[in-house]
Amino acid sequence: MAARQVAERAGVVEHRFIRLPDLREASDIPGFSLRNRPATYIPMKNGIFYSFAAAYAEETGSAFIVGGHNRDDLEVFDDVSPRFFGALQRAMLQSSPILRENKVRIVRPLGDKRKSEVVRLARSLGVPLELSWSCHRDGHEHCWKCEGCRSRMKAFHEAGVPDPLVSTRRAKIT
Repeated sequence: MAARQVAERAGVVEHRFIRLPDLREASDIPGFSLRNRPATYIPMKNGIFYSFAAAYAEETGSAFIVGGHNRDDLEVFDDVSPRFFGALQRAMLQSSPILRENKVRIVRPLGDKRKSEVVRLARSLGVPLELSWSCHRDGHEHCWKCEGCRSRMKAFHEAGVPDPLVSTRRAKIT
């Protein structure tokens, strides 16, 4: 729901949703060893997501695939590293003459920014932060307990920016 609302507000012409019911977090996979991964780790998630993005870029003739990963993500996940994206870019271009012809590039404009810096930048650009979703659970309200929610609270606090969702939550409680 949040992605749809943000896309509408941004004037996105075509917004596709892909159902991936078989992707599960590591903590939901019986017998899967986390090997120092967070419980929210999804095996090969970015390889899968960027493959879909490459297929869309091939179909539409796009020149860029844009990812929103930030520097804090790199501390937790290997599949947001420059090395990963370099290899992925090479594999995409190797596998598609259309992507090669269009010189498709993966760009990550937030890759060198911490989450708190992303929050400050988003606020300065007028991004509708009240529509953003950080919770690892599905629903209409954040749980405020999972890693995504805790990370969000920390980023807003470090940025010195009031989180509009926390304000909304307090208004609903009172």
